[in-house]
Amino acid sequence: MVAAISALPFAVSAQTAASSPDNDANAPTNVSSEQMTGRPDRELFLERDVEVIRGGTTLNADRATYWIAEDEVEASGNVRMTRFGDRYTGDKLRYKMDAGEGYVDNPTYHIKANNGQGAANRIDFESEDRAFIHQGTYSTCEGPDPDWYLSANTMRLDKGRDVGTAGTTLIYFKGVPVIGTPYMSFPLSGERKSGVLPPSIGTSSRGGLEIMVPYYFNIAPNRDFTLSPRIIAKRGVQIGGEARYLGNTYAGETKFEYLGNDRETKTDRYFISTVHTQRLSPRASFRWNINAASDDNYPRDFSRDLATSTNRLLLRDLYFNYAGDFWNASARASNYQVLQDSLSRIGRPYDRLPQLTFTSARQDINGFDWTFNAEGTRFYNPDDYLDINNRRFVVNRITGERELLTPRNGDRYHVNSSISYPIIRPGYFITPKVTLNATSYDIRDSSSDINASYSRVLPTFSLNTGLVFEREANFLGEAMTQTIEPRLFYVKTPYRDQSMLPNFDSAEADLSFAQIFNENRFIGNDRISDANQLTAAIVSRFIEDNGEERLRLALGQRYYFEAPQVTLRPNQVPSDDKKSDILAAAALKLSDTLSTEGTLQYSATQKTISRANYGLTWRPAPKKVLNLTYRRDKPNELSQIDVSGQWPLSDRWYGVGRINYSLSDYALLNNNQKIKSGNKISEGLLGLEYKADCWIFRVVAQRLPTGTGESNTSLFFQLELSGLTRLGSDPMTAIRNNVPGYQLISQPSNVSGM
Repeated sequence: MVAAISALPFAVSAQTAASSPDNDANAPTNVSSEQMTGRPDRELFLERDVEVIRGGTTLNADRATYWIAEDEVEASGNVRMTRFGDRYTGDKLRYKMDAGEGYVDNPTYHIKANNGQGAANRIDFESEDRAFIHQGTYSTCEGPDPDWYLSANTMRLDKGRDVGTAGTTLIYFKGVPVIGTPYMSFPLSGERKSGVLPPSIGTSSRGGLEIMVPYYFNIAPNRDFTLSPRIIAKRGVQIGGEARYLGNTYAGETKFEYLGNDRETKTDRYFISTVHTQRLSPRASFRWNINAASDDNYPRDFSRDLATSTNRLLLRDLYFNYAGDFWNASARASNYQVLQDSLSRIGRPYDRLPQLTFTSARQDINGFDWTFNAEGTRFYNPDDYLDINNRRFVVNRITGERELLTPRNGDRYHVNSSISYPIIRPGYFITPKVTLNATSYDIRDSSSDINASYSRVLPTFSLNTGLVFEREANFLGEAMTQTIEPRLFYVKTPYRDQSMLPNFDSAEADLSFAQIFNENRFIGNDRISDANQLTAAIVSRFIEDNGEERLRLALGQRYYFEAPQVTLRPNQVPSDDKKSDILAAAALKLSDTLSTEGTLQYSATQKTISRANYGLTWRPAPKKVLNLTYRRDKPNELSQIDVSGQWPLSDRWYGVGRINYSLSDYALLNNNQKIKSGNKISEGLLGLEYKADCWIFRVVAQRLPTGTGESNTSLFFQLELSGLTRLGSDPMTAIRNNVPGYQLISQPSNVSGM
């Protein structure tokens, strides 16, 4: 028997065509059973195969009583209820169909959104979105005997906010309690929610056992803050925090750490980093990047990744920019805090207080391209630099006067303008270009009696030309397009003696394919190299029909008709080489899973390889990647082999690791600082991951160089309970930074690697 019953006056709410029928406040309640008695205007007694349906709620039971006026049902015997996709079973249930309020005794439940499920003594339904669980369990594992579950005296599930909270909680793993807490929250979906994040537990050689219990504040959809108190066994209690914000015209992030009265150093220690960018108008913007640490050894003692553990130059930078239609003006003030290594000191870069720049460019003005760049900078450096003979002054070889070797203060004004006429046609291009560099200096040094002014004006002519040939070809049995692209680049810059000029920010650029097609072999504006030289290069490519490059080969060299005379430092002997090292590069995609690339710098005069970098990557399937790299840098006495990868060891076990092995006695840090290394393994990471149906376990060991002859070893343990939390210390940043191509083992196999 089926009855369609509309209870007494319902509150009528406005409906739209897009409204879900499950949430229709005017939906009728449909009742059916094999036997139905009672009064149709008051109450019904239902027996056998009882079913009550209203909107998104369906109730089944052996027997039930339905009160029509109240739109309320009481059911018993094999009670089953589906409420907006969530399923409940129990011994007895009382429920108001219109309001979504009621209770169920001795229930089990299943949440559709995240596969959450469990059992309880009782569930109180407070509304259609909220439920209160008494003496319940929760897990995302399938089956009656889950690998993990939490047990709590009370739990509140709020689907409107997509968050669950639990009080007086124990988390069990394989039947063993692993952690207890008086309160915790967990997501019912992937949305961000405020609450206590899982504790992080790890160990390092410098801090010993470390325990961190962060609390996450979801302030707004575009703002959040994480407070991270950390207990470090050897040092004390550290308070850390990270604030993030994002708006239509601004974005930023601030991190800080503070440790009062470090037990090892007996000092207060801190670190702060703040970055902010903001658009003031469609044309104007500004940003800052400010970093500071309490002492030289802070990165070594507290950093947990290579980028920060070896960073010895902390930038403080303020920048303002205004963009015109074809020009750009900016103002900048910046300096550095230098964190010195006790055995390998770092030179302090000059402060820019301030730096003003103006750049402009136009293309195709009657066929001509032109640029105009101007810069004015006030430099300051408090360090008292000496040359190798402990002198602060040198004698100018032209005037015979005493000059400052490295002034502490100075103003530099620089103008660089150019005009070119590109001729670009199918199959070839020719670009003649004329550049004018003008620089003046005003030197003042309070620690000496030198006040001087210098100037330099240098014109440069260059001619850049190349050809492009194409033909149909076959490569590895496949039809492709092959290109041959020869290129010549001529530069002429007259010689000017620049030994009297200070050097605030110039250095000699490393030779590369990008650099050999540059007019100046120096970076920075303090040195303009004289040049009468020709660069010759040739590139060949094999290109598939879909446009993907299968093979690329490149070869290039620079030839000096006159040996360059300009040097970085006074009294430095210039090179008399008539040609540069030979540069070679190749990149080959052997298949969809195997690729290799390499670069080579060969010194024809010394008959030896100056620099080399070779790499091989194999990705035969998802969650399988092997990387092999060899690096040689003879000028810096560096030779390294780097091996990394991720590989399944069995159906559920995965290995992940990286070894950077030094074949020389030196290692190169991420800031290009070379350090003496007594250990052949410069960096290392080794880990195991185990993936079950509803949890993942990881154990990872990592070794990081932190300075000359120093390193820090860390051990990570993490248990990831799917849909609930991660227990232990997080190794994911270390894994991603060390293993290119690593893919989360929880990620579906049809999704490409990261």
